[in-house]
Amino acid sequence: MTPPTCFSLSTTDHVAHLVLNQPEAMNTMHPTFWRELDGVLAQLHQTGEARALVISSTGKHFSAGMALETFSGAIAMDDQSPEGRAAIFDLLTDMQATFTRVESLRIPVIMAIQGGCIGGAVDMVTAGCIRYATQDAFFCIQEINIGMVADVGTLQRLPKLIPLGVVKELAYTGRRLGAQKALAYGLVNEVFDTQDAMLAAALQCAREIASKPPVAIWGTKQAVNYARDHSVEDSLRQMGWLQGAIWSNQHLRESVKAMKQKRAGDFPALAPLQRFSEQDRPQIHQNR
Repeated sequence: MTPPTCFSLSTTDHVAHLVLNQPEAMNTMHPTFWRELDGVLAQLHQTGEARALVISSTGKHFSAGMALETFSGAIAMDDQSPEGRAAIFDLLTDMQATFTRVESLRIPVIMAIQGGCIGGAVDMVTAGCIRYATQDAFFCIQEINIGMVADVGTLQRLPKLIPLGVVKELAYTGRRLGAQKALAYGLVNEVFDTQDAMLAAALQCAREIASKPPVAIWGTKQAVNYARDHSVEDSLRQMGWLQGAIWSNQHLRESVKAMKQKRAGDFPALAPLQRFSEQDRPQIHQNR
């Protein structure tokens, strides 16, 4: 994979750290950003090396969201014909899929947010598992302020995280939601005085996650996400199938032994994945 230009990626002790690194542009999102993020997430998903992912940023703001010049240049939004409007649907579906990769990643994702988390950045962080923020952080559904509907995940995921009335207020007005209110509503897990303290906490949380059996973490994420969108009865049934698929007496014994010996457990990584289309083609033998 070509090294990304909008991000830096490092992995230490099974913890991946993806950093938005264009602070001079307030880490705005443009086609290259989307393409590189999609590629990085696909790589993390397929290799199974990382057991947790922290996404943080640089500069004053986490991200100012979509780069507005994108719509006047790189992306043409044709509203003059039914064919053009149909293409808008397909374009948005493609964009939505990238942030859905965050949600469906095989490992937990921790967002570390400082300053402004605006527009498309809200779409992205709501797809994460855990959100930490600095005191100066704020969230803004900016799309309504520029005459459009938020369309890449905010309006679908945010109501699962905070009260619906709050979502409507933010979505209708474009007001900023400060860090302390975000904490009170449950959007963020914890608020920190400094960016350094926040990042240290995010990485520590990731290391704790990485110390658990990766397949048990995978199963837990599967179960929680499923339960969010299904009834208790359906979720319990899914849990039975899931637990039956991944149960490991060996992992239980190793976890208990590691706790007693006050050491990290030794667990196998998730299996690497490969797309079916990338598998070696089978040899076809003709009968003679």
